Parts: sequence; C-alpha cells; structure tokens
Amino acid sequence: MKTFKVTVDGQTYSVQVEEEAPDSQPVVTNTPAAPAAVPATNSAPAKASPPQENTNKSAAASGGSASINAPMPGSVLEVKVAVGDSVNEGDVLLVLEAMKMENELTAPQAGSVGQVLVKKGDTVNSGDPLIVLN
Repeated sequence: MKTFKVTVDGQTYSVQVEEEAPDSQPVVTNTPAAPAAVPATNSAPAKASPPQENTNKSAAASGGSASINAPMPGSVLEVKVAVGDSVNEGDVLLVLEAMKMENELTAPQAGSVGQVLVKKGDTVNSGDPLIVLN
C-alpha cells in the first residue's frame, strides 16, 4: 500500500492506494490530514479555480501583475479587451471554446490590460498565457 498527500482546494488529504490484482476490485481510502505547510511535490496538482478563470493567484493577491492562462485546450472565440483597457474584478476578458462549450475567462483583480497574447481564432493549449493584467 502506498500513501500520497493530495491537496484539493487548499485542503490536504492523505490517500492510501493499494495495488490490485488484475481480477480484483480497486481499494482507495481517503482520510483528512493536517494541512501541510508545503504541498507534496510528487502528487498531481489539483485545479484550484473553476474553468472560467485560471490566473496567477499570488500576483493577484499582492496587487501585482496577473497572468490569465488557458484552463484547457481550445480556440479563442473572442477577445473582449485591448492593451491599456481598464478592467474590474470579474470583467470578461475573452471567450474560449473548448469541447463545444464557451468559457468566459474573467479578471481576478481590477487593473489595466498589459498584454494580449492571443487573437480571435488562435488555438491554445492548457496553461498557455493569454492576457497579462497590471
């Protein structure tokens, strides 16, 4: 049995996983663990934000620049801002189509648009930077 630490939405869990024989049922046990000061480095990162916004949260909290990244692969349907535009927290910055669904990416903080790195029709991969806010 192997034990892993997994952090989901800021809550750390200790997960025990047992290797199974080809003809048996899987066994997984989840038990809450004390919050870790540093997330485990060998576990897969969990999405901390909904698909509507995927941003650099530490920069947003400090009032610095924030990079809005693609939460999933898709195509840019519409860019609603230009360099120099002022935006408020929650304003729609662009619309990304992924799996036949339109996802509005919003500003995590008020500020101005420093860079627009994509244009309508561009195809992006998960994690690609799209817009930088100042």
